[in-house]
Amino acid sequence: MSQEPPDQPPSPAGAPDLESEDRAEGSRRDRRRARKAARKARRRAMPWWRRAVPTWRMVVGGLLGLLLLGIAAFVTLYLTVSVPDPNAHAVAQSNVYYYADGTTELARTGSVNREDVPIEQIPLDTQHAVVSAEDRSFYRNKGVDLRGMVRAAWNSATGKGLQGGSTITQQYVKNYYLTQEQTYTRKIKEFFISLKVDQQESKDDILAGYLNTSYFGRGAYGIQTAANAYYGVDVSRLTLPQGAYLATLLQAPSAYDVKNTSAAGRAKAMARWNYVLDGMVSLGFLDARARAAVTFPEPLDPQPVKGLSGQAGYLVDIADKYLAAAGILDNATLRSGGWKITTTFDKAKQDAFVAAVKSELTSELDTDARPKTDTDVRVAGASVEPGTGRVVAVYGGADYAAQPFNDATREDNQVGSTFKPIDLAAGLDGRHTTQDGRVITTQTLYDGTTRRPVVGGPTAYAPPNEDDVSYGSITLRYAMQKSVNSVYAQEGVDAGLDNVRRTAVKLGLPDSIDGMAASNTSMTLGTATPSALDLASVYATLAGHGQHLAPWSVLKLERPGADDVPALPQHPATEAIGRSAADSVTDVLEDVVTSGTGTAALRLNRPAAGKTGTTDSNLSAWFAGYTPELATAVGLFRENPKSHAKESLAGTAGYSRINGGAFPTAIWTAYMRGALKGTPTQDFDLAPGSGTTAPSPTPTFTTSASPTTTPPPSPFASPSPSASRARPSRTPSPTDAFTTPASSPPVESPHVVTPTPAPTPTNGPS
Repeated sequence: MSQEPPDQPPSPAGAPDLESEDRAEGSRRDRRRARKAARKARRRAMPWWRRAVPTWRMVVGGLLGLLLLGIAAFVTLYLTVSVPDPNAHAVAQSNVYYYADGTTELARTGSVNREDVPIEQIPLDTQHAVVSAEDRSFYRNKGVDLRGMVRAAWNSATGKGLQGGSTITQQYVKNYYLTQEQTYTRKIKEFFISLKVDQQESKDDILAGYLNTSYFGRGAYGIQTAANAYYGVDVSRLTLPQGAYLATLLQAPSAYDVKNTSAAGRAKAMARWNYVLDGMVSLGFLDARARAAVTFPEPLDPQPVKGLSGQAGYLVDIADKYLAAAGILDNATLRSGGWKITTTFDKAKQDAFVAAVKSELTSELDTDARPKTDTDVRVAGASVEPGTGRVVAVYGGADYAAQPFNDATREDNQVGSTFKPIDLAAGLDGRHTTQDGRVITTQTLYDGTTRRPVVGGPTAYAPPNEDDVSYGSITLRYAMQKSVNSVYAQEGVDAGLDNVRRTAVKLGLPDSIDGMAASNTSMTLGTATPSALDLASVYATLAGHGQHLAPWSVLKLERPGADDVPALPQHPATEAIGRSAADSVTDVLEDVVTSGTGTAALRLNRPAAGKTGTTDSNLSAWFAGYTPELATAVGLFRENPKSHAKESLAGTAGYSRINGGAFPTAIWTAYMRGALKGTPTQDFDLAPGSGTTAPSPTPTFTTSASPTTTPPPSPFASPSPSASRARPSRTPSPTDAFTTPASSPPVESPHVVTPTPAPTPTNGPS
């Protein structure tokens, strides 16, 4: 007998039917599986290249995964990177500089010149100026500015210049907690520490910390010492324009110091200062009407730096600038202290330079008898080793403690006729020709008539020769000996002014200096304003047979206990001009010494080559020259200590005019004699090009006190009636073997030019 299953009790009214729900859920799962299978089938049916393209589900999933990983990494780093103790900058050691022997101490620097002040003592205008200059989102951001960082990276990548995206908080963190090293690890730490510092400290505390740790130039760390260094006031007394200028300095302290830079550098500083003020207006910190009334606050001249008296400060200045310019150490890292720096400066040569200036110039100045002409006389000098580029000595001024301007590196004095060898080198290096098609050689004939209009130049120019002397048809060699302006003004145009400019830069002149525009014909006669160090580098290149090495001044860099000392760069030579051209110029410049305007250098009693230079209104006088071992440039000028305006050398030491063949050549000769004392005499090893006559027979040098030659003409003009004493005799000691031998005139026809009427041009340097 079969049994029927018991009847199921009916479901309560309104209760869900579980069985039907299970069937519905199973149906939904089946449909999802079916859809998924269909998608896979459709994808398998696609071409291979289409299957390689990810679906939107894959993209979204990947992005979500990356986002989750990024968030996890961010949280991990935020939790693990802690705010460290302040770095050792507050207890920085001195930097010790040594002469080239590595044991003789040159100077000690590096003690941090800083006095912290609370934010309440810093004027609000100054605070706002700094925010405008360095981080305009400072009061809004959370310690970092992602948009600014992205914008900076984009601008750098697209060629708009290297951009900085760091906020004030990040810079403060770098200065106070970290170091200046340029590594990804440091940047990551800086990012997360900045986020934490922004949470832990107020904006006022962060801004105060930044202003107390930043470097403003002139050895001043912090806004308090900067206010004193630039304006001689307590920080609380800074005015709006003064505060804006100090804010300007934060980006580039050395470059924006208007008291120690070129005209181009001053223009950049002024542009940055205006940018700061305009930013204050756009941020609402300054009224536009008040902005329009603001005038530039001229800072004080740099004040003496303790511990760098005598020549030490000038040498340290050159070494520091070299390290910064070469990207080895920035200012902040260098001034954190603890560095041992061995320079290229030779103590014996440095002492010889100082002694030469004292014996040949200072001893002849009488400020009591001639207060209007014998005061404010300054010397710029530099000495470079050919073949290596080492800077072995400089003369930057009488005493760095009294005059912190480095005259050896300033670029605001025209060099006059010391530029003529560059004209000649440009003409000889390649087959350049005269206006009538003759190849330029040292024996090419030119018209030496004074005030002869230059043919083919971009601007009208008819320079006078010294004392308005006309020479007629003469060779380029003889024109160099006598420094004939009319000849070299034309020869430079014949060689091509663009080519002359390129040659000057390749030989060693900076391409940024004033007075070297190829659009001005007078460039050929030395309107350029290189420093004494730049000019010495050019002449070292000529001495080195046309091989140029940029001047350098640091031999060794150490930091005891550190394992991250940066390596010093190599110093490869580049060919500026061919050897035959360089040696031809040297051959001609030897004649300048033996029988031209530089005969005062005969007292060296060694083979030497060089060139004198004197500029319009006697504002500067130069002699640059070299032996096979050493190239040196010496410049002389006068400068008003208050206005910094150049003053004429006329009347100095009682002479109505000072030419390059006078004091500059005398100083050069005395220095070179001391610098080369005890070293064997070397002859020039020359291989001049075709068209250059054979060098004069090598003279026999003697040390006899009774010379047999007729003294050369004095390079000094007649003493003025106010002279209190006569110029001592500068009779050379070499024998008459220096007399230039007679030679047959070249067969080339003279460079004949028919003058055409032209407006009276401005005369350039002679």
